[in-house]
Amino acid sequence: MSGQPYLSTADLAMFFDTHHDGITDDLLNFAAHWSPREYSDDWLATRDAVKQLSANKVSDLCIPERYHGRPVNNPVDIDARAITLARECMGYLDGLLDCAFAMQGLGSYPISLAGNEDQKSRYLPGFISGERIGAFALTEPKAGSDVGSLKMKAKQDKNGDYLLTGQKTYISNAGVASQYIVFANANPRKKSRGITAFIVEPNDNGVKIDPFEVMAPHPIGTLTLRKTRVPATRRLGEEGEGFKIAMQTLNTFRLSVAGAALGMARRALDEATKHAMEREQFGGPLFEQQQIAAMLADSATELDAARLLVYRAAYLRDMRDIFGSDAAKEVAMAKLYATESASKIIDRCVQIHGGLGVKKGSVPERLYREVRALRIYEGASEIQRVVIARQMQKDYEFVKSLEEG
Repeated sequence: MSGQPYLSTADLAMFFDTHHDGITDDLLNFAAHWSPREYSDDWLATRDAVKQLSANKVSDLCIPERYHGRPVNNPVDIDARAITLARECMGYLDGLLDCAFAMQGLGSYPISLAGNEDQKSRYLPGFISGERIGAFALTEPKAGSDVGSLKMKAKQDKNGDYLLTGQKTYISNAGVASQYIVFANANPRKKSRGITAFIVEPNDNGVKIDPFEVMAPHPIGTLTLRKTRVPATRRLGEEGEGFKIAMQTLNTFRLSVAGAALGMARRALDEATKHAMEREQFGGPLFEQQQIAAMLADSATELDAARLLVYRAAYLRDMRDIFGSDAAKEVAMAKLYATESASKIIDRCVQIHGGLGVKKGSVPERLYREVRALRIYEGASEIQRVVIARQMQKDYEFVKSLEEG
């Protein structure tokens, strides 16, 4: 098996055009020349990954064309299919690389979306060059999926600056980021309508970062702000627009999580197939055992089904202005099915490898740890089911209203 990720778009032609074939070629070229290095420090590894992504112009996919990002069909927004293709490639190669790419997107997109021209000119070029590393600080100890319940406060002083107080946790790139997109409530009485977005820099007063470890190592930690003064010039959008900014960002990048799942599942299937073909057991290749062949066949089928769901959703997301829908149900279906299927495929990969599958440092063992978080962040599987069910209810009520005239 080749170490290069399978990213052919030929079987998905209905959702792609020649523009995406070019992106695929660029991603495969990046994969062929990507140079993973051994670091004992995940911070250094992330910085190196960001530099390589920028040097190969992969980070350009996270920035709209209007702000000197990759030219796409829509110059004022990023391309969901391109981002998803990129994360499929990154997921195949390495989980930390995928995380570095994803955070460049999550850390820059709110600025592209809601920043003023000064903010865009100050921050976005650094994401393209790799000089800036992004972070998205939304989750709190008692506010995860229920974003409206976040407790961090933003109090404006007589000079117009804001004092931010509270805590964010499970923040990827904590400690390595050049700036953090932080969401705080400037008017708690309005609940979610008071949530406001800010750009917080690590050298601002009262910023404290406490790293911790998770099962698939990458820079992550808790961000505590104690009356951290943030100039009004670093507020993103107007007061009260933070919830909208957060949801638009997550809705744009949620689908790319499914892309990462596709890449990890594809890598697992390649590794399992190679092992089954080369491992001799009971007088022949392991592949000839019916149970093993069935596991691989199920995995291949589930992977292709997931890819079709994912790129259908990405296509609908990119065409939302034409179809008049943000494809929320289709995105939720894709994220749910791709991440759940990837977990099953990787679990089978571990099983097929036997003892080698749980040996620390082996590819199956690494994938087994890396894939687990995908079913949680940017909308857990349970939340995706809620989104799907609610949309089904809306569809039913709409059809019923038409029938009743």
